[in-house]
Amino acid sequence: MSTTTGPDSPDALLGPADIRELAAALGVRPTKQKGQNFVIDANTVRRIVRTAEVRPDDVVVEVGPGLGSLTLALLEAADRVTAVEIDDILAAALPATIAARMPEKKDRFALVHSDAMHVQELPGPAPTALVANLPYNVAVPVLLHMLERFPSIERTLVMVQAEVADRLAARPGNKVYGVPSVKANWYAEVKRAGAIGRNVFWPAPNVDSGLVSLVRRTEPIATTASRQEVFAVVDAAFAQRRKTLRAALAGWAGSPAAAETALVAAGVSPQARGESLTVEEFARIAENKPANGPESKPKGGPESKPANGPEKKEAEA
Repeated sequence: MSTTTGPDSPDALLGPADIRELAAALGVRPTKQKGQNFVIDANTVRRIVRTAEVRPDDVVVEVGPGLGSLTLALLEAADRVTAVEIDDILAAALPATIAARMPEKKDRFALVHSDAMHVQELPGPAPTALVANLPYNVAVPVLLHMLERFPSIERTLVMVQAEVADRLAARPGNKVYGVPSVKANWYAEVKRAGAIGRNVFWPAPNVDSGLVSLVRRTEPIATTASRQEVFAVVDAAFAQRRKTLRAALAGWAGSPAAAETALVAAGVSPQARGESLTVEEFARIAENKPANGPESKPKGGPESKPANGPEKKEAEA
């Protein structure tokens, strides 16, 4: 494996031969089960860093760094990078790769060997950006967990399956607008930020990939309902997306009539469907939940994390 004397050297980043050499030395074969597809093109990782608008003062968190392709490109541009890796072999090898290829930045790199879904804190300064090539099978729940857990993250750029990218960035009225769309929009302004070809990965996936940009809202959604309460309405609305909201929210409200009362109070037609509503409208519905509805509690009560089932189902559908 070649080394470098400075972060601006083209040798600092990993090319196809470097990736395969590293993988062979570690006995690593990418697995579909872990959603592993390693980026082997230096131009692509630099493009991702540029699109993410990574700044010299940024503290970037990366989920699923794999062999370090994107990690090295992030270290070129950012002040610090913290990588979260679940795989034992990859986590053990990554610090040595950073030290060999970008020695000046090794003290600006930290590794967290953990499942990203279980990460509650990160070492060093609070992260300001999240940039990641997310495993397709857990992309949405991981993204939502990181946005919820680390409010200091201002800008996010993730590479995900193109279908998931479309769902995350969808607007109300779009046929793929659903749970991921609304929940991502709770935190951020979301938009598609480009497409990624299959040939930049090893192994090449049999799906296309897309970039999604999420810029944290400067002001949170104006509502007296908690995130948990709003997300409960979202989950209920899309659990039976072909039904009108009067019917889909019957279980949430306690009855179809109670659902209609809440919808009318929120200024939403009981005959509307979930895919037509903005996140602000879902929040208004949550504010008007009947007092005798299931699991009703005073506004502003303690929050718990939203269930990941619906997001994962949306992401994998």
